[in-house]
Amino acid sequence: MKKARETAREVALLGISQLPANPEKLQVQQLQDVVLAAVRTLAGEVEDALETAVGELQRGSDRLLASEIRAPDLQSARTMVREAVELTEAAINRLGIALEIPEIIHLANQEDVRTYSLEILQTVSANRVAIDELLSGALVDWQLDRLPRIDRDILRIAVAEIVFLDVPEQVGINEAIELAKRYSGDEGHRFINGVLRRVVEKRKPQSSLA
Repeated sequence: MKKARETAREVALLGISQLPANPEKLQVQQLQDVVLAAVRTLAGEVEDALETAVGELQRGSDRLLASEIRAPDLQSARTMVREAVELTEAAINRLGIALEIPEIIHLANQEDVRTYSLEILQTVSANRVAIDELLSGALVDWQLDRLPRIDRDILRIAVAEIVFLDVPEQVGINEAIELAKRYSGDEGHRFINGVLRRVVEKRKPQSSLA
């Protein structure tokens, strides 16, 4: 069974994009509504990903059949099929996550999970400006608002934990990496690792002067 805080982070990640106008006053029942709304969003994303993968596989297959023995066309078709297979693998991965959602919702009813999920969401909301400033300062050749939503949310949760909830830096980074491996793209966890390490490095001079 997942550890309470690990599950709480996942619940917070699912719910962060569905927060009400005043999340500081978020109540238990509202948290359930937030998570359910997030589940519907995730289910829609899974459906879209599967439809895209199926379409790409069909196009790649058609291209292979039409290319016959012409080398350039054959190579192009193979590339299309390989990319389609990668899309399919990503879609299946997201489907696997979706199948675990009932367990996550069940665990979200546990008091310790619910309490820490609420604490994360309220902390991110109350300190959004400061969190985004830290992240923007650690990004290289990227703008925060141009990042994939899921990567941005994982980063915000990690910074909220490290800076405002006194989670040890390495723990916060490692937990963010695990979330990224489940919810982000193939390179997402490496990108998130790099950004968070830069956030931590940039904070060190301030810590030493305190």
